[in-house]
Amino acid sequence: MNLYEFEGKRPTVHAEAFVAPTATLIGDVTVEKGASVWYGAVLRADICTIVVREGANVQDNSVIHAGPDQIVDIGPGATVAHTCVVHGAVVAERALVGNGSTVLDGARIGAASMVAAGALVTPQTEIPDGVLAAGAPAKVRGPIEGTPAQFWVESNPAYYAELAQRHRAGASEVAE
Repeated sequence: MNLYEFEGKRPTVHAEAFVAPTATLIGDVTVEKGASVWYGAVLRADICTIVVREGANVQDNSVIHAGPDQIVDIGPGATVAHTCVVHGAVVAERALVGNGSTVLDGARIGAASMVAAGALVTPQTEIPDGVLAAGAPAKVRGPIEGTPAQFWVESNPAYYAELAQRHRAGASEVAE
């Protein structure tokens, strides 16, 4: 993993977290127990604070950052899927931000909600708990319960926790 101190602030990674060797953490980043940060992800907390809570996962090539003195909180069991941008926002417990989505300053994704792939959550938007939001700009489409999206919200945290342990134990660089 690539860890960088910036102006006296340095990343803290729990011993039972997984941070991929090509992920980059800069400054005031905390990765809690059982959380995972995947290949190519960049968490740049040079002017802000980033917390990846217990059991959360930030997937490949996602970027997390914020403005001065803001806090980005990725809640327990939450998922930031592949190639997402989360800037100055809160992703609550077990929420899922779908592949290629952007979540901007002051937005909050409610617990057990899903932001569909490719969505744009505009600044200060509040996505309530337990809903599916989609589009650009993202709009609530209805309750998540009973939809195919519910499966991903419910199964993703445990799946990624188990997969992280497999990578931790079994991934190694290939010598040329």
